[in-house]
Amino acid sequence: MDSTSEAHSGSRKVHDEESTEIPETAHQISTDSWFQVGFVLTTGINSAYVLGYSGNVMIPLGWTGGVIGLILATAISLYANALIAKLHEYGGVRHIRYRDLAGFIYGKKAYSLTWGLQYVNLFMINTGFIILAGQALKAVYVLFRDDHTIKLPHFIAISGFVCTVFAISIPHLSALRIWLGFSTVFSLMYIVIAIVLSLKDGLKAPSRDYDIPGSSTSRIFTTIGAAASLVFAFNTGMLPEIQATVRKPVVDNMMKALYFQFTAGVVPLYAVCFIGYWAYGNNTSSYLLNNVNGPVWVKAMANFAAFLQTVIALHIFASPMYEYLDTKFGIKGSPLKIQNLTFRVTVRGGYLAINTLVSALLPFLGDFMSLTGAISTFPLTFILANHMYLVAKKEKLTSVQKCWHWLNVGFFGLLAVAALISALRLIAVDSKTYHVFADL
Repeated sequence: MDSTSEAHSGSRKVHDEESTEIPETAHQISTDSWFQVGFVLTTGINSAYVLGYSGNVMIPLGWTGGVIGLILATAISLYANALIAKLHEYGGVRHIRYRDLAGFIYGKKAYSLTWGLQYVNLFMINTGFIILAGQALKAVYVLFRDDHTIKLPHFIAISGFVCTVFAISIPHLSALRIWLGFSTVFSLMYIVIAIVLSLKDGLKAPSRDYDIPGSSTSRIFTTIGAAASLVFAFNTGMLPEIQATVRKPVVDNMMKALYFQFTAGVVPLYAVCFIGYWAYGNNTSSYLLNNVNGPVWVKAMANFAAFLQTVIALHIFASPMYEYLDTKFGIKGSPLKIQNLTFRVTVRGGYLAINTLVSALLPFLGDFMSLTGAISTFPLTFILANHMYLVAKKEKLTSVQKCWHWLNVGFFGLLAVAALISALRLIAVDSKTYHVFADL
């Protein structure tokens, strides 16, 4: 059977023309060009999260640390993602899920642990997306009415509902297709508007303060938290799931997609991050569009574009959970079949309802970015990637190469622990300042 076909139901697996085993899945695989996959990856890194990096990354790190940190995070992330991509067909099996790859290399316990880490990672990313969408809607509202009748939790609830409708309408990741084009247009709208208005404000503004704020102790924690946010910016935690959609040769095409992501794809992120910080210094908001000055209709358009792009980006990061549930319960055939439609309404609606509730309870976006980077992005993208490659390729690696991978495992392990402590401290501090269902 050709690799573009969906797998049979039950426990059977299929093989492609090169006898590579393909695990069972209810979703499509090997259908997309490397360029489409590159746009999926670029959609992730240029989501509305980019509007927060000037405040959440640059302020704690300053110019020197921020610039060097972003460049290093880009290079290290490309390297780590390339390691994972090269293991996609390890052992003659297509590892279309992160947990499948870990389970194949380490065993059943690693399969469960990786799935748990990935679930937490994607759940928290999606929680952040819903917070972002709510903030964008609120920003549109206050441009026209500043009576605070409708508060942030209400906008988060509206955002959760819209995300649910979109999730029900799009059955799987490959079905995004034209929506990736819309996503790119929406991203360019809010990024270009943010850059242009920030430049205009920066040219007119008096000298700004770029000194890293806080006491020596607090600077240590905020610096570590910003480092976690840096790795969060560039990594999905679901590379094998995205690679599953690319056409053969899967490794070569995935590398093309990664090179596209980490070259042309990072330019908008860099531009909005650096220009936003240059324009407002230490007064930069964790949502840059709250800082900019300009025509009301232009700001409204940027915020609404950020809202719409967030809805699309969330679907990408929720897709591994959807694939798992669809495959487990044997959802196949036409997406419009009543049984399939009812399943998506119930299961995806329930999943996003929980996401939305958590978003409204704790709408501290910067803290979520740091915590997600600490407890899941570091382990999944850096620690596991290096160790899995070490185990899989141990017969082919030199002693120097083995030492290099062990050094990465140890370094990122320590950084993950430090980032977790920092993120929990930030949440504890914010929890004292803000109450649940806060209107930030």
